[in-house]
Amino acid sequence: MPNIISGTGLRFLWISVIVFVLDQWTKYTIVDTMSLYQSIEIMPFFNFTYVHNYGAAFSILYDAGGWQRYFLSAVALAVSAVILWWLKGTRRDQLLLPVAFSFILGGALGNVYDRMLHGYVIDFLDLYYGNYHWPAFNIADSAIFIGAALLIIDMFKNKEADENDD
Repeated sequence: MPNIISGTGLRFLWISVIVFVLDQWTKYTIVDTMSLYQSIEIMPFFNFTYVHNYGAAFSILYDAGGWQRYFLSAVALAVSAVILWWLKGTRRDQLLLPVAFSFILGGALGNVYDRMLHGYVIDFLDLYYGNYHWPAFNIADSAIFIGAALLIIDMFKNKEADENDD
């Protein structure tokens, strides 16, 4: 068993655990200290604003009538299973790819936990400029974004390496 973990991308699952724990801790801190829709200015472009997101990214499907809770949870669990399979299959010499997948996995599980427990995702990070507010998000969403960015970087790095090999 130790070779399966240490010899594959599964060795980075600690990142997923940290993301999940940090995500849940911050969400419950917000729930315990703020009222729904309450907003606290942190900087002139950043608030903590406690909201419930019944949909997916950018509140897509937020008003779909409830079925989206199960659909989005099923998608997140399926993606998580695929990520675990990919992590198990990554080689020891690969670093960026399994780190990226681990960030995405932790974020996906943080949001699916909320969705299954509450029926919505707790969001509270509110970036804005003037009257334009980016849709509120959370630590899990941030981790998914970081993982996606790392996947793009890895894609370009591998493309450059492949071109140099030719």
